Amino acid sequence: MIKGKPISVSLSPNTQKDDVLLALKMIFNPREWQKGKTVKELEESFKKYLGVQYAFSFNSGRSSLEAILRALEIKSGDEVLMQAFTCNAAVNPILKVGAKPVFVDIDSTLNLSLEDLKKKITPRSKAVMVQHTFGWPADMAEIKDFCQQNKLFLIEDCAHSLGARYDNKLCGVFGDAAFFSFGRDKIISSVYGGMATTSNPGIAKKIGEFYASIDCPSSAWTLQQLLHPVLMNYLVLPFYDCLKAGKAFLSFFINTGILSKAVTKNEGKGILPGYFPKRMPNALAVLAQNQFKKLKQFNSHRQNIAKIYTEKLANSEKFILPFTVKNGQDKLPIFMKYPVLAANPKALTEKFRKANIYINDGWSGSPIVPPLTRLEIFGYKKGSCPKAEEVAKKIINLPTHINVPEEKANLITKILIDL
Repeated sequence: MIKGKPISVSLSPNTQKDDVLLALKMIFNPREWQKGKTVKELEESFKKYLGVQYAFSFNSGRSSLEAILRALEIKSGDEVLMQAFTCNAAVNPILKVGAKPVFVDIDSTLNLSLEDLKKKITPRSKAVMVQHTFGWPADMAEIKDFCQQNKLFLIEDCAHSLGARYDNKLCGVFGDAAFFSFGRDKIISSVYGGMATTSNPGIAKKIGEFYASIDCPSSAWTLQQLLHPVLMNYLVLPFYDCLKAGKAFLSFFINTGILSKAVTKNEGKGILPGYFPKRMPNALAVLAQNQFKKLKQFNSHRQNIAKIYTEKLANSEKFILPFTVKNGQDKLPIFMKYPVLAANPKALTEKFRKANIYINDGWSGSPIVPPLTRLEIFGYKKGSCPKAEEVAKKIINLPTHINVPEEKANLITKILIDL
């Protein structure tokens, strides 16, 4: 049994004491909520780290993607090919600009299948969007060649993969443009936040024009996000399994609007909230910059925890580990989460819950998550991506974040093996 704070895959897992105290400090400094020097500092940090020419910070990955789509002049009638087994947050910006998402099945590493991509291209295809699922790089050389041969824009969805490498290059530098997310369960977290990057001057000019046309989100919205790490770490997580008090706190905070949900119910119906698209407020840039400074530490820890899972589970016949597939030496993943395919995911989830480990992160039950997403609204046809649908039925995601020490990773593997 794990005592104290629970281990969670999705309930603000990245935050450390310095992050919580920084958020608390920002709450009492409202003059720096909207505008300040840290927004530009964060953008410069990204440009230097990735080696790209341009970076624009937004209040989410959704806003960043919309900026890229508009810069590429993707519009009504155009098709954007993207993988199934993705989040509706990555699909809604495509619907918003009037384009049609075309869903491509996945390969054995949960990434876009080049074989199925070739089958689904049409004369209306305008762009391909590649998701490096859970920090495992997609096969970028082949996909990039295919896009160039067919005159398709290539967009990298790096929401899961900040710091991952393919062919010794960072994910995010292979496409015409890329976007990143700093959501509450991402590689670095500022509760909400995102970045659009490119080295193409023409694309950058149009992203810049879009950026200039939007504002920062409201002060009330910014405060809502600043409260998240504070309330999660002081009231929700410490009491999460204590007479269900933490769960009650969380429900109260969300129902009263004190805290936000990661993905709203309306997003499952194809409707983006009004606070997208917006610029990144300075207060959240402060949180993101603080986490960005710890990126190497975070990713090294994730890789070490993933190594434990692989070593302990690889020889078990009970599970399939997608990220142990041999792909040569061209990929350096960073394991935002560690996926395991099991015949009995519900039983595993319940057993973990009894051990104060919460692995239900919404990434299951549907080829477009969360599971209550209305597939027909997104244009997804059941049976069109059978591998993605099968994975959605069997997947559980093990935590890899900075608050999972090695001894608890060993305990997690023991629970799995002993089931």
